[in-house]
Amino acid sequence: QVQLVESGGGLVQPGGSLRLSCAASGSIFSINGMGWYRQAPGKQRELVARIVSSSGDTNYADSVKGRFTISRDNAKNMVYLEMNSLKPEDTAVYYCNFRRSSAVNFWGKGTLVTVSA
Repeated sequence: QVQLVESGGGLVQPGGSLRLSCAASGSIFSINGMGWYRQAPGKQRELVARIVSSSGDTNYADSVKGRFTISRDNAKNMVYLEMNSLKPEDTAVYYCNFRRSSAVNFWGKGTLVTVSA
């Protein structure tokens, strides 16, 4: 099992920035990719950004391209999400994900990001 703990969420004004962190522990082997997902009230969970563990290749949801940056530190078993120019529609619970395969995914409990004046 892999345990994931997110941190860094909070209340921020529109246009502001936050940095989310995800700390991984446990049986961290054969992890192919890591990512951040979010779920807003009344909506389905959606992919925000993901990164390939080995190559560092990334991809982003269109709604966050140019504003969010995902990164990882394999040595420290950490994944980060730098969020800039935040908008009210970015308000959601953000979840960290580690993927071993299409059938094996690990999730954190989430951290709440609220963008409001």
